[in-house]
Amino acid sequence: MQTTVLILGARGRFGLAAARAFRDAGWRVLGQLRPGAEVPTEPGIEWLATDLHDTQALASAARGAAVLVHAINPPYPRWEREALPALDSAIELANSLDALLLLPGNVYNFGASMPAVLCEDTAQQAQTRKGKIRVAMEQRMRQASAAGPLRSVVIRAGDFFGSGKGSWFDLAVTKNLHKGELSYPGAWDVPTAWAYLPDLAQTFERLARCALVEPGRFESFEMFHFKGYRLSGSDWLAVLEPLAREQGWLPSQATLKRGAMPWWLFKALGWAVPMFRELAEMQYLWHTPHALANDKLEALIGPEPHTPLARAAQSALADLGLLGNLKAEVRYATS
Repeated sequence: MQTTVLILGARGRFGLAAARAFRDAGWRVLGQLRPGAEVPTEPGIEWLATDLHDTQALASAARGAAVLVHAINPPYPRWEREALPALDSAIELANSLDALLLLPGNVYNFGASMPAVLCEDTAQQAQTRKGKIRVAMEQRMRQASAAGPLRSVVIRAGDFFGSGKGSWFDLAVTKNLHKGELSYPGAWDVPTAWAYLPDLAQTFERLARCALVEPGRFESFEMFHFKGYRLSGSDWLAVLEPLAREQGWLPSQATLKRGAMPWWLFKALGWAVPMFRELAEMQYLWHTPHALANDKLEALIGPEPHTPLARAAQSALADLGLLGNLKAEVRYATS
């Protein structure tokens, strides 16, 4: 009998990557999307056009789901009013279904003083609005798990890339790659954490399966770190330059020009453009070296899913429609 997973926000970038990973591993996948949203043409997913906050209707439609993935992530300017209410609905829904709740976390919790290697027990000292919201979300999950039957897990990862648009990778780093330029948001020699979404999505599936098969290995609330990649701007330059040459965006002997983010503009116009204000708040991340230690994760699921960087970068560009000759199935290949 197939095990069922419900993915909230399954039309979004991470949500769809997770839906594909669970489907490919043999799960029955229910994908929630808001009423009226366009239904993706994705085989093997049963779509539920039900509002997140109508938990009674959603619980009825998803009856039998053993795992719930909370993949809803509002745009930055709406975090303060939407992030916690969305999580509260996910917690209520998980309790109604008696389902394991999984949440993708990030490094915002640790603040500008974070150490170079982040473990699950690293002190969380968020200074930004979004960091404090993330801390509050995880505290809400911990408290709900301590107070009742909820079982919940946070899997923390670095900056996303792959599986479509909407991250620093496509909005900044590779935006002008076809013009022979790589733009980097921070210092070129500062390494930060990155996560290739198909790898992260497979990790969610493996951990969910382990939690169902061996529940005794889990506390009611758990946190795991996904290592992914530790990359600087120079590392991205080294892997993307050959791809740019292959595509004819760069002469054979030329090198990519180095571009920079206009942080001064984001700060200057932040009062008028909410997204600029929110982006400017995160500048510290690009000047603070950090990586995620995954020892706890690998002790549970074995080797973390990991696609070689050159292949992951190529696949991420293909997902953006820049490499039309690359077969779609390469996106999910791992080694």
